[in-house]
Amino acid sequence: MSKYTLEWKIQRADEGKLIRGFLKEQEISKTALTDIKFSGGSIKLNGEEVTVRKPLSEGDLLLVEFPPESISESMEGENIPLHILYEDDYVLVVNKPAGMSTIPSREHPSGSLANAIIGYYKKIELATTVHIVTRLDRDTSGLVLIAKHRHIHHLMSKQQKEGTLKRNYEAFAEGIFSETKGTIEKPIGRKSDSIIEREVQDGGQYACTHFEVLKQYSTFAHVKLQLETGRTHQIRVHLSHIGHPLLGDDLYGGETSRIKRQALHCAKLTFIHPIEKNELRFACDLADDMKELL
Repeated sequence: MSKYTLEWKIQRADEGKLIRGFLKEQEISKTALTDIKFSGGSIKLNGEEVTVRKPLSEGDLLLVEFPPESISESMEGENIPLHILYEDDYVLVVNKPAGMSTIPSREHPSGSLANAIIGYYKKIELATTVHIVTRLDRDTSGLVLIAKHRHIHHLMSKQQKEGTLKRNYEAFAEGIFSETKGTIEKPIGRKSDSIIEREVQDGGQYACTHFEVLKQYSTFAHVKLQLETGRTHQIRVHLSHIGHPLLGDDLYGGETSRIKRQALHCAKLTFIHPIEKNELRFACDLADDMKELL
């Protein structure tokens, strides 16, 4: 099984630095270095295994090999087709269909995106486990970003906090919108009598959703949304709170005669590549059941 590796050719500006300091600048954590040392990884300088106390010289080739990641015994790989839009040594971008859980749950222990990814990793002989960066609800369709290694997940999580990882959604929301653009800033917390349902509540976590009406129809609107935060069910809760629940979203008061799941789709994804540092942008069309409504 192939291991995850990172490689650098040392430039003049980094000459004299200890490997420990250089790797810290590359945002490799102390925990990761400990894991490399004791769990089957290695650090090699010009092909020779060294410690992090070794100084660097211009032209050196530094290679870090991370130990293989173990897959949870409760997580089975399954032969489920993946709609992969992009893949390299570090990340995967896939288009998740509605009706597929992102990770297994008690109600849906198999058939998840995570099960499909593990099956795919086994097929390509990649020694890692699943790191979902941008999770979607089971009945939400669209783009999902997956990191291929714990270190890459760490880097992408920082981007989420810094706001350089962005997702745009499209949705169909009930009713006639009085404003074509707006921002909903309302804290969200778990309902006291439910383990699933969320609500706007004073003691909840800060949540911010921007919306723009793309087209107003007679009984619903085609809406574009961008999140500043990533709370559970955030779009669904916020739109329901302002009187415009998503079509098909029976949990939050949506009408279900025209579509049998919440009409929500992650349509665009933008992030900075964790290693190459260039901006990547992805888009995918609405799912067929949402297209039919238009």
